[in-house]
Amino acid sequence: MPYTPDFGGLLTPGARFADGEAEHVLEMHSAGEVVLPTGRVVGCDPLVCPESDPFTVVVEPGRYPARAWVSSIRRDGVETDRRVAALELVIRDEPVTRWEMALVDGQDVGELDDDGFFGYGVDAGTGTLADRAALAPLEDWDYDRVEEVFLAEDEGHVEGPVPGLVDAVVDEATGANVLTVWSGWGDGCYGTWVGRTADDRVASFVTDFMVLPSEG
Repeated sequence: MPYTPDFGGLLTPGARFADGEAEHVLEMHSAGEVVLPTGRVVGCDPLVCPESDPFTVVVEPGRYPARAWVSSIRRDGVETDRRVAALELVIRDEPVTRWEMALVDGQDVGELDDDGFFGYGVDAGTGTLADRAALAPLEDWDYDRVEEVFLAEDEGHVEGPVPGLVDAVVDEATGANVLTVWSGWGDGCYGTWVGRTADDRVASFVTDFMVLPSEG
């Protein structure tokens, strides 16, 4: 079977996981709102791949809350590190009854090996869930502008409850924004899943940054 995260633990405030060296305690933090002018959601590292394709699941345009699920990593009861374990885009705040892998055109879950998944590559330690229309302007930004907006050494980005949180409006006309967080342990490949309600409506998109130990 393809890989699916343990969403029961990943999306539960106060959930605890041990890895033999430290304890992970999950926190949920509001990360603001994501404006979706088209409803075509993209998961990507926007600093290096803003041209990424949108998922095949499309939602109604609108403003939707984002949540950052942060792991407080503790040794001997003292926090020694904080990492974003998951980024969630909430379409409707209702119970999820099933999860499916978020795919882009051309991807087929049936082609995956056991524990395999489709994900996006991260090369700048940053992840987002944003509208395709919001990412399009970044394709024309030069590095200096990207660095100024998303990589400035602002103490608030580093020391706040959500590591690396930046919320940048890139289109004043529509309010479209790109909201970024640091991607777990950094660079890698990270999958996104779509949660659906009992009546099969989209409840959320969740990117798993593979922070938590495999056994809780």
